[in-house]
Amino acid sequence: MTGVTADIQISFKGRLDGASDLGTPSAPVDFAKRIAISAGTDALGKADILWADTRTLAASATENIDLVGVLAGLLGGTVTAAEITAILIQADKGNTNDVVAFGAASNPFNGPLSGTTPKLTVGPDDIALITNKKGWPVTAGTGDIILVANSATGTPVTYTIIIVGRTAAA
Repeated sequence: MTGVTADIQISFKGRLDGASDLGTPSAPVDFAKRIAISAGTDALGKADILWADTRTLAASATENIDLVGVLAGLLGGTVTAAEITAILIQADKGNTNDVVAFGAASNPFNGPLSGTTPKLTVGPDDIALITNKKGWPVTAGTGDIILVANSATGTPVTYTIIIVGRTAAA
């Protein structure tokens, strides 16, 4: 079957160390999560859209990523999303400014965010990963634009974006 297969893994290992009269207390945190995506559109956890790119924005520049009928697909054609199930944005280590996403002035796709003009700020060498197996709905012409912006003047920003989704609602 044609479609997307992906394995998203998140791992966090940390420890808080302290000091006391009777020793060195510590509190460990160990968290791991794996999200498997299989090919298809008929159920949660399935996808048939995978789009990825590394892009550069000039100082103070913005761009619109249109999720319906404009983006060139990785294997040809255009992306026409009905639902988005995962978004990853990584800001390049060499950036001085932040990468800001979401909150387009018109036809905004704000997916996981709420409010009228929500923003997600990703600092230099940081990553934002947001997933939803149910999928965030995309509405052609009224809710299909992800705005990406360079947060300030002076220097360009480079970022990588990966979008996973479905052409039909599950």
